[in-house]
Amino acid sequence: MTVYNIALIGFGGVNRALAELIAAKNQLWERDLGFRLNIVAVSDLYLGSVISPNGLDAMTLIEAKFEKGGFGQLSGGNAETDNETIIKMAPADIIVEATFTNPKDGEPAVSHCRWALETGKHVVTTNKGPVAIAAQALKALATANGVRFEYEGAVMSGTPVIRMAENTLAGAELKGFEGILNGTSNFVLGRMESGLDFASAVKEAQELGYAEADPTADVEGFDVRLKVVILANELLGANLKPEDVTCKGISGLSASDIEQAAKAGSRWKLVGSSVRNDDGSVTGSVAPRRLGLDHPLAGVNGATNAVSLDTELLGAVTITGPGAGRIETAYALLSDIVAIHSAGASAIAKEAA
Repeated sequence: MTVYNIALIGFGGVNRALAELIAAKNQLWERDLGFRLNIVAVSDLYLGSVISPNGLDAMTLIEAKFEKGGFGQLSGGNAETDNETIIKMAPADIIVEATFTNPKDGEPAVSHCRWALETGKHVVTTNKGPVAIAAQALKALATANGVRFEYEGAVMSGTPVIRMAENTLAGAELKGFEGILNGTSNFVLGRMESGLDFASAVKEAQELGYAEADPTADVEGFDVRLKVVILANELLGANLKPEDVTCKGISGLSASDIEQAAKAGSRWKLVGSSVRNDDGSVTGSVAPRRLGLDHPLAGVNGATNAVSLDTELLGAVTITGPGAGRIETAYALLSDIVAIHSAGASAIAKEAA
């Protein structure tokens, strides 16, 4: 049985949810997956940092009501955040990066990933920033150091769109994709169909926890643009940067636009898409589109996400699932660790052969 020592960088909703899963399901994973997880370090902007080579009790981390700098009360703890020391010095096999997304340059998450890979540690992350901006360089660094850089949760939370496309649909000849990749904007459009104006729909989304206090990244398409870059580069072999993807959000849609679409048997959706052109180039866009009710994305409601993959051999294959949520996104991190474990087991089997 394998034990993976992990260090959590960020202890907000996602990594806290992973700790909850560890506390509840480690024995199940040991039986069904062949490994268990041992938290040896945590670093957080609010709580500080702590290293415990023998492991920290996941339940204690979850249940303790730490104040600001509270990790300083623990053995091996410090009230100050020191991500670089934790990443480089903690006896971790895997760094779990779940800090905030910076859409401009991906920092500090790009550095977090780089420090880990340079010191021979695997990285799993749900952070869109480093994946959209620096995935190619980070994957090359991982290969050079014999480790893995995994990021399934950066696009659709726990819904495995990347692995589905790369593994299950291998050989189907992907030509492009279009998707509803932001649950907040999809929720807002749905509420506008029910009669709310844009501002009221956004306010309701905020009250329900779907939208941030500043909803700009969601409703103006910036969040979707990062996800289009990730999918286009990963699945279509592109080398797009966020600024290469044209982007228009939903704030310009009026109640009249919504009503006219309904009368015409269509629905407005914020669609992120990318296509491989005849000359081999890959282009991407984010824009509100009126979709006929027979379109595979037209029936996607609420905060649900979906991607329709356009393949040569199968036609359109649509993947639908949760695009957000603490436990759902923590599951994406688990799926990345499963991929690391499977790759290690495969390498051992090849050596034995």
